[in-house]
Amino acid sequence: MSTSTAFEKAKADGRAALVGYLPAGFPDVDGGIEALRAMVAAGCDVIEVGLPYSDPVMDGPTIQAAAQQALDGGVRTTDVLRTVEAVAATGTPTVVMTYWNPVERYGVERFAADLASAGGSGLITPDLTPDSGGEWIAAADAHDLDKIFLVAPSSTDERIAMTTAACRGFVYATAVMGVTGARATTSDLAGPLVARTRAHTDLPIGVGLGVSNGDQAAEVASYADGVIVGSAFVRALLDHPDDRAAGLRVLTALTEDLAAGVRRA
Repeated sequence: MSTSTAFEKAKADGRAALVGYLPAGFPDVDGGIEALRAMVAAGCDVIEVGLPYSDPVMDGPTIQAAAQQALDGGVRTTDVLRTVEAVAATGTPTVVMTYWNPVERYGVERFAADLASAGGSGLITPDLTPDSGGEWIAAADAHDLDKIFLVAPSSTDERIAMTTAACRGFVYATAVMGVTGARATTSDLAGPLVARTRAHTDLPIGVGLGVSNGDQAAEVASYADGVIVGSAFVRALLDHPDDRAAGLRVLTALTEDLAAGVRRA
């Protein structure tokens, strides 16, 4: 199922979609699956499963800490695919967010085939651009997978046109220059970036910029088709390392707050 299905459903409800991220294997593989399913139950429309990587140059300290914990626990690409399978079984579109190197090492065609057979919807590739992603684009098209590339405030209009033309599912607008992470205020770069991107595509546009509560989600939902949240979900679990039940309660409450936010807008 393409992620566009979830965006269409949200649009029919007169709201933006809520996209939630956690790395696979955090706090461990089964705990991560339980957490992601809790996020689905509490209102996430699309799930991003992170593939933990040893050199996470684009991630802020919160996601780095969670990914490192997963790596220390011995998480493998097969565990990521098992996580996708478990979450996609809920009927919620589930994508993998990954740096390109692990996919290349696993084998591009093999990864696409295994992701599709796990029920995954596609891939978000933050460090792969369409002009250097020919092998992935071919494999994704062969297996009916979404190709989600990133646009940024620094992207030229020409670059945005080229990137969105290669996307399927949705376009990921990253409205913060620098690493990921929850922020106290949302970015004034996001609205103009969405407007510029809309000029080139009819695909839904999801915005990631460090949203951490329902009010910020409502603000972003007023101009974007999707609100992407990662670090705030990770933080909910990192803050309760010795009490998994408490972490899940906080995670659920946060998801409900964010889901209410995208509906308020």
